[in-house]
Amino acid sequence: MTIPVARLAKLLADDTRATFCTALLDGRAWTAGELAHHAGVAASTATAHLSLLVEGGLLTEERQGRHRYVRLAGPHAAQLLEDLAAYSADPLPTPRTLRAHNANQALVFARTCYDHLAGRLGVAVTDALTSKGLLRQDTGFALTDEGKTWFGTVLSIDLTAPSRRPMARACLDWTERRTHLAGTSGAALCRTLLNRDWLVRVGSTRALRLTPAGEQAMAEVFGMSELERTGRPPSSAC
Repeated sequence: MTIPVARLAKLLADDTRATFCTALLDGRAWTAGELAHHAGVAASTATAHLSLLVEGGLLTEERQGRHRYVRLAGPHAAQLLEDLAAYSADPLPTPRTLRAHNANQALVFARTCYDHLAGRLGVAVTDALTSKGLLRQDTGFALTDEGKTWFGTVLSIDLTAPSRRPMARACLDWTERRTHLAGTSGAALCRTLLNRDWLVRVGSTRALRLTPAGEQAMAEVFGMSELERTGRPPSSAC
């Protein structure tokens, strides 16, 4: 579905609608009530805004009983929102409490970007794949033959199934201002890290936390340093 630029800009120019779309970047379906609570607006207000976003093609909806669930219309919508966020001068609100500060730090370190890994860890994983010769960034953005084999043998990820999405795509990270891995390989990688409990979600947000098993996997499987895999300098450092 093609949306005229002026209509698209108008859809995202409203703070409430932008808040809804940002929340849905976690890749999950939300109810209208959950989004209303998240944005701090009345249910009737949320319903009106969601109808506009669905009609504009940015969201899709499904109903189960009395509940109305909405999600992003697909990877193309997520990419658009991430790209816009990367141009924002202040992508994260200034924290006013310790809890808000910690939430911001969690998002900066690791988060889902629709269905793939983003944040400092997402960029670090992308760099690790590149340094191992599994991903090329100098002549476009693509997995090498060695990379495709590595995904299958090391992570048991089958990338041979046909897909309309590219196998590897560069996604500009809106906090790091560098690229991380998206596409079918990026989505499969993120799914595998979650399924193996190397990463776990932080509450109901899209922030992710690296588990002790995940730290070990980042070191042994991806060859990442402690700073890269945890965001902290080595414990022996001054």
